[in-house]
Amino acid sequence: MNPHITLEQWRSLIEVVDAGGYAQAAEKLSKSQSAVSYAVQKIESLLDVKAFEIQGRKAILTPTGQMLYRRALALVNEAGDLERAAHKLSAGWEAVITLVAEILFPSELLLTCLARFGQESPGTRVELIESVLGGTSDALLSGHLDLAISPQLPPGFLGNLLMRIRLLAVAHAEHPLHRLGRELSYRDLRAHRHVVIRDSGAKRDNRSVSVEVDQRWTVSQVATSIQAVSMGHGFAWLPVEHIREQLRTGILEPLPLREGNTREVPLYLILANPDFAGPGVRRLADILTESVIAKAQGQG
Repeated sequence: MNPHITLEQWRSLIEVVDAGGYAQAAEKLSKSQSAVSYAVQKIESLLDVKAFEIQGRKAILTPTGQMLYRRALALVNEAGDLERAAHKLSAGWEAVITLVAEILFPSELLLTCLARFGQESPGTRVELIESVLGGTSDALLSGHLDLAISPQLPPGFLGNLLMRIRLLAVAHAEHPLHRLGRELSYRDLRAHRHVVIRDSGAKRDNRSVSVEVDQRWTVSQVATSIQAVSMGHGFAWLPVEHIREQLRTGILEPLPLREGNTREVPLYLILANPDFAGPGVRRLADILTESVIAKAQGQG
């Protein structure tokens, strides 16, 4: 069945809800109030439903109207996405690509991938946003990015496992925990400072802080955490890829924990909108995947 309701009519219904009334919607749409009212009436007439009921001076959605509003919003947003995607494709590769990357992803590998992409598409700018835990999910849900490297798959998104990051419990070689000369339990850790990296998400997950201690420093960057632990200010679970030099020189040593000495964090590569991803986004995703595979094979 061919649709009889235009996108413009659906926009009128949406704006009446968002603006809080017909007069306010008319002002935002730069239309007369009668035109907006007619558009909504046309929807109600064609579908034989009642979308609004008037309470006082306000138009309130009926239960049927709430369903129409939700579906109309999705329809209009989808149409907008389609137009933007078509414009990108007609213009060639994207002018700007926004990539949100979990800070645990090896920075040297990431920069190498961006450099390779830059050689292939020198006219495309890349905006890199570094995030921690929930911050990547927040960015995906906001819709303001093209590609993400995330430790989580937010509801409504699919992604491919890119790699697993190994975290190792470490402290400075002269740290008191190393002087105990035996296997350590979590009870041993409680008397010492734990250095953790802050979740950059709006709703910070306190469960990510898995060791209850009296002393804790919370920092925003992996580099700060590494420096703090390397200076002897505490212990932390740090990504092995980031501390290879400190482990090689003996500045940092693994803590001999009875259990939980290592942890693994999965990182997923997620296209924010796979149906409308442009050629540049897809090429950057391919480069990231290829580089991770090549690195793993080189180590193997």
